[in-house]
Amino acid sequence: MTELSEKPRTYEVRTFGCQMNVHDSERLAGLLEAEGLVRQTAEMPADVIVLNTCAVRENADNKLYGNLGQLRALKLENPDMQIAVGGCLAQKDQGQIIKRAPWVDAVFGTHNLAALPILLERARIEREAQIEIAESLEAFPSTLPSKRESAYAAWVSVSVGCNNTCTFCIVPALRGKEKDRRPGDILNEIKMLVDQGVMEITLLGQNVNAYGVEFGDREAFSKLLRACGDIDGLERVRFTSPHPKEFSDDVIAAMAETHNVMHQLHMPLQSGSDRILAAMKRSYRQERYLGIIERVRAAMPDAAISTDIIVGFPGETEEDFEQTLEVVRQARFAAAFTFQYSKRPGTPAAEMPDQVAPEVVTERFDRLVALANGITWEENKAQVGRQVEVLIADGEGKKDEATQRLSGRSADYRLVHVTPPAGVEVRPGDILSATVTYAAPYHLLADEDVQLRRTRAGDAWEASQGAEPTSLIQIGNLARRSTH
Repeated sequence: MTELSEKPRTYEVRTFGCQMNVHDSERLAGLLEAEGLVRQTAEMPADVIVLNTCAVRENADNKLYGNLGQLRALKLENPDMQIAVGGCLAQKDQGQIIKRAPWVDAVFGTHNLAALPILLERARIEREAQIEIAESLEAFPSTLPSKRESAYAAWVSVSVGCNNTCTFCIVPALRGKEKDRRPGDILNEIKMLVDQGVMEITLLGQNVNAYGVEFGDREAFSKLLRACGDIDGLERVRFTSPHPKEFSDDVIAAMAETHNVMHQLHMPLQSGSDRILAAMKRSYRQERYLGIIERVRAAMPDAAISTDIIVGFPGETEEDFEQTLEVVRQARFAAAFTFQYSKRPGTPAAEMPDQVAPEVVTERFDRLVALANGITWEENKAQVGRQVEVLIADGEGKKDEATQRLSGRSADYRLVHVTPPAGVEVRPGDILSATVTYAAPYHLLADEDVQLRRTRAGDAWEASQGAEPTSLIQIGNLARRSTH
């Protein structure tokens, strides 16, 4: 991309939606930096603004076009500023984006992230909007340059797309059929990340436990988890979005027996009603779902299990909803992400009769939230007195400065705020071990028996800030620095 002046051009990437979008945004930032752009600062407003969109919820459209409306004024002030729209809404709306927001310079889809720099350059030269939407994957996003948000944790994509046909879901139409990366490519990427100081990785996919379907290995995902256990320096492995239909006992065994796989599982329920699950083509029933939960807890009694639940699917009755509440009572989720059903154009569910009245959906939603939050709080209270290891994160706790605490995630991915030892510098990426002293509905406090373990991940964070990494000299519960 040609520079317009001696001062480097700046960029901003705004991310909406899921963890896969966060992963993709890191690649978009990497592509722009490879072209010589630098991240915007307060002193340098963005010359290029990229909106990486999500299409799962109904208000996603409102978010996109609301943001584009606000950007119009900036574009009028600075006609050389460029605006690009990518991600799932771009894949869905395509040329409609330019029609509704003609001040947009470039539109690209989920399958062709790498096209962004070319489209921006073409738009700059030709002074007209550029649209390029690929209908199939051109390259795995993980192969593209990356500007990671974290020096100590990273996303690793194992697959893209989904072969399921859930009636309410628009993702397969926008991400395409499942494409699997080769295990060797995934493990090589993880080893490279660990060499850079990363100690926690999250395996990503629309349906991670279906991994291997493309090359015919039903146990490919459990083998991948076990292989992660052989990587020196990798302390935490987690994964997102398994599907209950394909969740198998070999994955449970791999989780229980691999030392660095976190005892945390996100298992989407969506509905507890067999009738609704059938109508939504979820390919499992309540008994199977609860059976998975039971087997996970038998193998890992300390497992923290979270879920997604949608209220108000077409045709949902009070009896159907009560079945959902019953599953929540039995499963006792550590966290439940709850949503009100929203119609997505292009999905079969959007055309179904018996759409549930909004006021009924709202009333049921409130009851579900009250039940789920109450159980989450009870489960959190059961953690009081436990010793936890907290991976300190950068910016995880919004009130850290006021409370004089540091924040991060425990090994079961609960949010924990810790009071650090006095007079000791703790870096993001370091580990604080502490005893939980208080439980709130959405977080824990750990203020006793605090011990610091400085890590290579903390060194990596420190190096990313331009400082010389330091090592640890342990003195009881405290630590002092020694420069390499």
